[in-house]
Amino acid sequence: MKQPPPADKPSTAAVPRPVSVAKDAASETASERASGETASGKTASGGTAGEAVRFERVTKRYGEQVVLDGLDLVVGRGERVTLIGPSGSGKTTILRLLMTLERVTEGVIHVDGRPYSHMPAGGADGGRLVPASERYLAERRRGIGMVFQHFNLFPHMSVLDNIVEAPVHVLGESRDAAAARARELLGMVGLADKAGARPTRLSGGQQQRVAIARALAMRPEILLLDEVTSALDPELVAEVLDVLRDIARDTDITLLCVTHEMGFARDVSDRILMFDRGRIVESGPAGRLLDTPAHERTQAFLKSVR
Repeated sequence: MKQPPPADKPSTAAVPRPVSVAKDAASETASERASGETASGKTASGGTAGEAVRFERVTKRYGEQVVLDGLDLVVGRGERVTLIGPSGSGKTTILRLLMTLERVTEGVIHVDGRPYSHMPAGGADGGRLVPASERYLAERRRGIGMVFQHFNLFPHMSVLDNIVEAPVHVLGESRDAAAARARELLGMVGLADKAGARPTRLSGGQQQRVAIARALAMRPEILLLDEVTSALDPELVAEVLDVLRDIARDTDITLLCVTHEMGFARDVSDRILMFDRGRIVESGPAGRLLDTPAHERTQAFLKSVR
């Protein structure tokens, strides 16, 4: 499953769960979710309720290069967290570890309150943890979807078939059900009239919106966004960001986003984390961190991208 860092590939792994869950005013706040404080106290699996992702002292090295350095991070269910920082600071590595495109060097990742990068030895919960097998990872990562910098759509397939392919072959959905869902998603991203088109006939912004629909077709609980506008011409960026704003507003999907679009980060984020040299140097609510950053490294970075 390992791939070299530059070679991002799309993944169709996700779980068959509802993608659009309307937000309820009575649901817990983002800060409660992040701290794992909910009425029930525990998930069905026995982990901490409200916890979507936890990194515990996670280090990732490539040879002598340390990309993540003892990272501790908790993301609550339904929370929207944006990672910012200079290139090479470890942001995308976090997403790649969650998609199991990379393995941790040290530390443990938990998803939904259960070990993710590791598994209990002998299969018994609460036992000694060992590095996860490929079979274990394949099952656990089904709740996670990712939209990459590059669309990587199949050029020989129609837009509809690009979206239908994974739900049919990975989730075992009927083609009729998958096609109906795909048409619904195409309507959501503003491309209802492009179902029969080939990707090569679409603009870059349209292709990225198809990629977003394809990720949502797998019904993920956690959606990872890796610089999804970086490969687009400037005039096409807004149409993609508008779709992602709608997802953030209208669903309870947990979002973990890497971006240099600070306006978008302000609009959708519960928290922003500033990374430098594989560590979080500052963390806080979007408005506070963007308007009055406390750390000099954050101040310098934000000045460079504005």
